Amino acid sequence: MAEKRDYYEILGLDRNASAEDIKKAYRKLAKKYHPDVNQGDKEAEAKFKEINEAYSVLSNPVTKARYDQYGHAGMGQDGGFGGFSGFGDFDFGGFGDIFESFFGGFGRSSARTKNGPRKGADIKYGLDITFEEAAFGVNKMININRSEKCTACKGTGSKPGSGPETCRHCNGTGQIQYKQSTPFGQFINVKTCEVCNGEGKVITNPCSTCGGRGNIRKNVKIDVKVPAGIDDGQTISLRGEGEPGQRGGPPGDLYISIRVKPHPLFKRQGSDVICEIPITFVQAALGAEIEVPTLDGKVSYKINEGTQTGTVFRLKGKGIPYLRGSGRGDQYVKVNVEVPKKLTQKQRELLIQFAEACGDDAYEQRKSFFDKMKDALGM
Repeated sequence: MAEKRDYYEILGLDRNASAEDIKKAYRKLAKKYHPDVNQGDKEAEAKFKEINEAYSVLSNPVTKARYDQYGHAGMGQDGGFGGFSGFGDFDFGGFGDIFESFFGGFGRSSARTKNGPRKGADIKYGLDITFEEAAFGVNKMININRSEKCTACKGTGSKPGSGPETCRHCNGTGQIQYKQSTPFGQFINVKTCEVCNGEGKVITNPCSTCGGRGNIRKNVKIDVKVPAGIDDGQTISLRGEGEPGQRGGPPGDLYISIRVKPHPLFKRQGSDVICEIPITFVQAALGAEIEVPTLDGKVSYKINEGTQTGTVFRLKGKGIPYLRGSGRGDQYVKVNVEVPKKLTQKQRELLIQFAEACGDDAYEQRKSFFDKMKDALGM
C-alpha cells in the first residue's frame, strides 16, 4: 500500500499555515481539479479526492491538532474522520460555498433571487420638440404602450369569484428539490418548479380578459413637463412610469430622450444663441439701425459707422434660460457685409468714382497689409 502524502504538502502549505491560508489553498486546488472541469480525467479525480481529504482534516481544529501531533497514525485506518472513503456522511460545513461555484449554490440562493420581487422593465421614448419649446419649456402629452393591471380580475389572473390555487407539484414553494448522485456522494439540488414557474400558485380558472396573465397591454397617455433650457440629447426620467413589477416588485421607469429640431435662424451654444445677419455695404459704411430676430421677437440694434464684416455684438439676456437656476444666456449676432453680385452700368460708374475719391488711405487694414507685405518681401 502506497504511503499517504502529507496533508500540508498536498495543499502546498507549511505547518504554520493559518486557517485562512488553508481555505484559500483548498479553493484554488478544488477549482483546478474538480471533476466537472476535468471530465473523464481519472488523475484529476484522484487529486480532487486527495485535496478534499486533506482539507477535511486541516480545516477542523480538532482533527488538525491530532494530525499535527500524530500524523496519519492519529487519523484512523483510512485517514480523515475515521475513514474518508466518500462524501456520503460528510458535512461540507465551511467549504460548501466552494461547491456552490460548481453547482450554482445547489439552486438555493439563485432560486430565491429568481422567484423574489422583481422591478419592472424601463421604457424608452423619443420626443421631438422645437427650438423655442426647448428654450422656454412645454407640456407634452405622449402615448406609450405598456402593461397595465387587468381591471376585470384586478391583477389576479383568475376569473372574478375564483383565485389561484397552491401548486401541488411543489406544494407552494415554487421550487423542486432533487438528489444528484456524483462519484463523491449525493447532493440536494433545487430548481424552479416548471408547473407554476416558481410562483407557488397556479391559475386553474383564467380570466377571459387577460388570459390569466393579470395584466394587458394598453396605450397610456402621460403628461410630460419639459423644463425650460433643456438641450438636444438630454433625458427626462419619470419614476414608476415603466412596466409593472413582478411578484410585488416596483414598476420600472420611463426615460424620455429629447430631440430638438433645428431652427432656421438660431444655433445654440450652451445657454447662448448665435445668429448671423447680412448687411449692405452702405449700412456697414454709414452705420444703420437694423432689425434683429430674437427668441422674444424682433428688436432694433444700431450698428456703428464703419462696421466690418464678421463683427459680433451681444444682446444680453436674450439667450436660453438656464436649466438649473434663474437667468438666461446671451444672444450673439454676427454681421456679414454682402457684396452685390450684379451691378448696372450706372452703379459701376458711381463705385469707380467712390474708389477714386477714397484712395488707399480710406482702407486702414488694406494699407497696413500691403505695407507689411513690402517689408516682408522687400518690394
